[in-house]
Amino acid sequence: MLLGIDTGGTFTDLVADDGTVVKVPSTPDDPARAVRAAIAEADTGSSRPALLAHGTTVATNALLERNLGRVALVTNTGFADLIEIARQARPALYDLHADRPPPLVPREWRYEVAGRRDARGREVVAFDGVLPNLDGAVECVAVCLLHSDLDAAHERAVVGALIARGIDAIGSAEVSPEFREYERMVTTIADAALRPVCRSYLGALHDLAGEVLVMTSAGGLVPVVDAAAHPAHLLFSGPAGGVQAAAAVAAACGFPDAVSFDMGGTSTDVCLVRDGAPAPAAAHTVAGFPIRLPSLAVHTIGAGGGSIAAIDAGGALTVGPRSAGARPGPACYRLGGTDPTVTDADLVLGRIPVDHPLPGLGRLDVDAARAALTRAGVTAAGVVAVVDAAMERAVRSVTVEQGVDPRELALVAFGGAGPLHACSVAESLGMHTVIVPARAGVFSAVGLVGSPRRRELVRSWNGAGDLTAALAELADRARTAVGATPDTPDTPDTLVETFVDCRYRGQSHELTVPSVAAFAAAHAQRNGYTRDGVEVEVVALRARASRPAPLRLTDLPVPPRAVVTGPAVVAETDCTMWVPEGWIARPGATGAWMVTRT
Repeated sequence: MLLGIDTGGTFTDLVADDGTVVKVPSTPDDPARAVRAAIAEADTGSSRPALLAHGTTVATNALLERNLGRVALVTNTGFADLIEIARQARPALYDLHADRPPPLVPREWRYEVAGRRDARGREVVAFDGVLPNLDGAVECVAVCLLHSDLDAAHERAVVGALIARGIDAIGSAEVSPEFREYERMVTTIADAALRPVCRSYLGALHDLAGEVLVMTSAGGLVPVVDAAAHPAHLLFSGPAGGVQAAAAVAAACGFPDAVSFDMGGTSTDVCLVRDGAPAPAAAHTVAGFPIRLPSLAVHTIGAGGGSIAAIDAGGALTVGPRSAGARPGPACYRLGGTDPTVTDADLVLGRIPVDHPLPGLGRLDVDAARAALTRAGVTAAGVVAVVDAAMERAVRSVTVEQGVDPRELALVAFGGAGPLHACSVAESLGMHTVIVPARAGVFSAVGLVGSPRRRELVRSWNGAGDLTAALAELADRARTAVGATPDTPDTPDTLVETFVDCRYRGQSHELTVPSVAAFAAAHAQRNGYTRDGVEVEVVALRARASRPAPLRLTDLPVPPRAVVTGPAVVAETDCTMWVPEGWIARPGATGAWMVTRT
């Protein structure tokens, strides 16, 4: 049996290759416990599953909640305060009280060593081998030396000496070998601080299946041992599986260009899909910290089914980002929650059938939901209108703000709450088609077992040497990292792609494109203009190697569908779909609903 298991903030979802669906409440105190419970409920028999593909929010939550290991920093003389100096950008331009999050390493655990390399990687001051006496309370050491993205000899010497002393240490060239020392330093520190937290959790999954793979932020599966070694790659693990599956279903339904719309219990994640592939990003921000690692360009807002509605000090209705989570949950769950949530509002409006039991919860309590809304002084219609407006803005951020017209795209709605709100969001953006995939409520778990094994490598480029040869060498490394051999030609079993990060000389930000020749068109789409006659410089090289997914989405059983004309509620075991007046739902490819305006 092949399993995909997605751990979310409210539920832990399982999908098996035979179509089995299991949904159990998450256990934030020990996420592995919910994973084991889901496997037990799936009834895999006396033998272990052959494969477990896992997506997790543990790394994200640990960074958001600052539930991290004790980490020290070793850097060059005079640069220990770089993580506090940071960049000039303010969190809120006109808010004098807004401040950056406190640095991940306190001042007393930042150490400096001699040695220096210049901006081309050449040694200016030799490393003298002298290391500081580290505090015994430190669990891991992040080593980030200037320009180690070009030559990591000094950094490797420091890391090697620390490991020889029995101290867990990691260098920035191993984590994020790209220029911009502040982002590289923060990324390395985050990776080191997450190690103690994620190692024990991921280690508990190791024996649950014959092979355990974990989803990375870049949308690929890697062995659980590698995931535990570099947990910063897992910060967008949860949403990535659903985005991958959304791209596949949209293409099968005739929409290679789409927006994935994943509304769960605590958040909503959206991502642009072009030509059947999710948009990539070279970096992302989590808890106010820049994480310079490959990822899918997922935009997340704190709006989900469990998002709490309230009246703020100015008398305005707000929804989220605070969530009722799995416990105590929305008021209608009857688990002790008293605050009104989006789920309570949907139930009161009749979008969720009162007599329809939810997995692990049974029938919902509409009277408790109505009472919670009344106590807070809010209406169900108002709560839904506010949360829909927030999600509309999220979709605009990945379409209109990127120079893409959303009216030409389909909205792929999934997650426990996504199909309830998708038509309203689509209508406000002028989008004509909503796709609700089969097993939409557990679709991220579907995407996990249907995603490729993938590795993405990156390195800085200072313009010295042969660009073509350097890309070929990086491609060979990526091919080897995914389990192929450098002399194996690209086949349906192994696909290797290369990219370059380009910018006009003098610019401070770059775009990732397949080649230098493709840069002008990409710049015009993103920014609305080109700069003819200005030199284009390459600042980084990328290579991505992929091998086939454990399971194709077309291998899963297809549920029967019938035409549904709105207004109507369609209740399924894992989610509920709301078809408003003026919309009609028809059967589509791979068992999906194709919901269009009449």
